[in-house]
Amino acid sequence: METRLIQIGNSRGIRIPKALVEAAGLDTPLRLRVVDSGLLIERADNPREGWAEAARELRDRGEGGLLDDPSPTAFDASEWEWE
Repeated sequence: METRLIQIGNSRGIRIPKALVEAAGLDTPLRLRVVDSGLLIERADNPREGWAEAARELRDRGEGGLLDDPSPTAFDASEWEWE
């Protein structure tokens, strides 16, 4: 499919047909990158999406604790005050 750049204020843009947007699974936010063959438009997926729910599931199963026991340091053994 071919399209043309159109003027949008001081910028340029393209119209993407709804069928292509749906087929690509695009939604906002999007990431734009320059590649050798032109411009790539892709989903800006959140790499930590779902982590909160996964942590809740671990907690509910009783597996949400620390991997190692805490190791006390010299800071923990001394007396200190906020200034």
